[in-house]
Amino acid sequence: MTETTASPQARWRQLVATIRAHERAYYELDAPSVSDAEFDALMGRLRQLEAEHPALVTPNSPTQRPGGRASGDFAEVRHATPMLSLDNVFSESELREWMERALADAGLEETEWLAELKIDGLSVSLVYENGQLARAATRGDGATGEDVTANVMTIASVPRTLTADPAPSLLDVRGEVFLPTAAFAALNNAIARDNEATAAHNRLLEAGGKRPRALRKLFANPRNAAAGSLRQKDPSVTAARPLALLVHGIGTLTWPDAVAPAALPRRQSEVYGLLEAWGLPVSPRNRVTDGLAGVVAMIDHYGAHRGEIDHQIDGIVVKADDFAVQRALGANSRAPRWAVAYKYPPEEVNTKLLDIQVQVGRTGRVTPFGVMAPVTVAGSTVAFATLHNAREVARKGVLIGDTVVLRKAGDVIPEIVAPVTELRTGAERAFVMPANCPSCGTALAPEKAGEVDLRCPNARGCRAQIAGRIEHLGSRGALDVDSLGQEAALALADPQATLRPSADRPAPAGQDAAVPVLDSEAGLFALRAEDLIRAQVWRWTADGWQLKAFFANESGELGKAGQILLEQLAEAKTRPLWRLLVALSIRRVGPSAARALAAHFGAIGAIADAAAEELAAVEGVGPGIAESIREWFAADWRRAIISAWEAAGVQLSAPAEAAAPQTLAGLTVVVTGALEGFTRESAKEAIAARGGKAAGSVSAKTDYVVAGPGAGSKAAKARELGRPLLDEAGFVRLLEAGPAGL
Repeated sequence: MTETTASPQARWRQLVATIRAHERAYYELDAPSVSDAEFDALMGRLRQLEAEHPALVTPNSPTQRPGGRASGDFAEVRHATPMLSLDNVFSESELREWMERALADAGLEETEWLAELKIDGLSVSLVYENGQLARAATRGDGATGEDVTANVMTIASVPRTLTADPAPSLLDVRGEVFLPTAAFAALNNAIARDNEATAAHNRLLEAGGKRPRALRKLFANPRNAAAGSLRQKDPSVTAARPLALLVHGIGTLTWPDAVAPAALPRRQSEVYGLLEAWGLPVSPRNRVTDGLAGVVAMIDHYGAHRGEIDHQIDGIVVKADDFAVQRALGANSRAPRWAVAYKYPPEEVNTKLLDIQVQVGRTGRVTPFGVMAPVTVAGSTVAFATLHNAREVARKGVLIGDTVVLRKAGDVIPEIVAPVTELRTGAERAFVMPANCPSCGTALAPEKAGEVDLRCPNARGCRAQIAGRIEHLGSRGALDVDSLGQEAALALADPQATLRPSADRPAPAGQDAAVPVLDSEAGLFALRAEDLIRAQVWRWTADGWQLKAFFANESGELGKAGQILLEQLAEAKTRPLWRLLVALSIRRVGPSAARALAAHFGAIGAIADAAAEELAAVEGVGPGIAESIREWFAADWRRAIISAWEAAGVQLSAPAEAAAPQTLAGLTVVVTGALEGFTRESAKEAIAARGGKAAGSVSAKTDYVVAGPGAGSKAAKARELGRPLLDEAGFVRLLEAGPAGL
């Protein structure tokens, strides 16, 4: 049967299948199988067929990309499974240490590793329900992203329907949207040509006294171009840019009840095979290896051939391939413990060091930083870089006015490497560390004799420290008030700091006119709309420096940003106790120590009144942290902060929880290998919650050894010593009923 004699439905299916195959060859395999003209002709025939038979048109048809125009801001999407970041390593030795530590933590002697190119793009989540694309979202903050479904549907390599039989009931697949390097160059060239034409037109407009048109900004790098393209309000703009996608992980994979457990994939590489078979684009460069040597070989190869790849990369991602090992290792709040990113050496550039200034942090530490002629490095524009302390400035030998080598450590943090001494003219000058705090004027001094860092001791009254503490309070690791960033904190507590005079921007008269809304963090949770309306910051305008309202709108009423801040502060009042402890900016008290303190004491008051010995006895705290806590609560003005927060309704204690039955009281349990229902951390927590001790090694004093798949020397040691060995089911019975349940 020929196409002309086939039914309209059969011809439609054949055309759609042919077009999709050509799209896959072009976008995913980089091997076009037809010319552009031939592809356009196929699309034309499909459009004609759908025009003659409108009933054939479906949302899945290639002619329906893009869809309708999006309106308003992107809706928020809560990820069912968080999209975490990755920890980084920067050398073969660091990678070896990470792999050895992961094996030890999983109780294994060896496992297979999956190595992948780390694409420099925009992370997205695609959710398929019963094989149909239901939603696409950006990574966002890992917990909540932006709904970009309409725009993702314009990416030709993204299938709307999976070719799976049976299809998963739910698939949350993670990937990277990117703009191929050739397409990026073409896009920027097109913008440059448009700007040349606009500039010529502007000259005519200016001659006639008319306002010129704005020029379009070139994209700094392919990643920015991809992100900007995916976040367009109009999907047709996204569709005009040849974005691509490669998937690199799964958040959730749920199968229909009819699928037997034996058919479920047990390795991430097996899942990739399924995803590719279902029509999702998977990188052909992924590699499974059984040791460090294979991973290093891949790192070396692509490090030498980065420029030959059709998209930007900044490293190699190494993952434990076995899902059981992944579950055993688990994750922390930021990153999985079963994966790491090996980052290639950073890009380096030269720029002018215009000045060295200092800034005061939330703990009073005074840090020099370089002010440089703005320069693009590793894909972004950099104008500032920390110099840590005066000794570091001297060690690097940099002078104000030097040409310096600048790089991004880990392609993230700007770092001044060294001066280019052969370019010195003699006009350069040495940096002199100030003797007094630039914020409050207090004399600077090291906290203890022999310390390199200088600090401002005026913790109570230094505006810079107050603003820094308020900013930290809103950070993700503390109370997670995302509208309380650096500028908002300055507007509330240190508006003078937003005035940064320079040679071409001298300080205005009345530079002290901005009045802080807060004298300390004590009043933060009692803020009202009328308080926020008073907040002002300095802004540089065409008329010079001017004071501008930060939270108020042009009508003098509280704007959206202020309303959001008040709502988020109200929500933050009931954050867990450990987060509140982190928010207090007690030196050395990070999330780990805060969790331990919260679990042990249960309330701020109990921690404030505890003796140093009692604090130090808490596992994970110790004498140094205990000393910092006692010092913090010894100041009456700090206790006043706690009292003010309590009066404003902040929850200062952990909610009471029912204690688990002490089925393991006095018992020592070792967990080794991979367990289906437990991560390594959750297994340890389950043991501790029931009164047992979760040990890391097997000895004659070990009561039980729980051995999952992949158990190695620990299981052998248990057999040698005659210690009871349990599988996962036995472990569950032990938790529930103790030894009597076995």
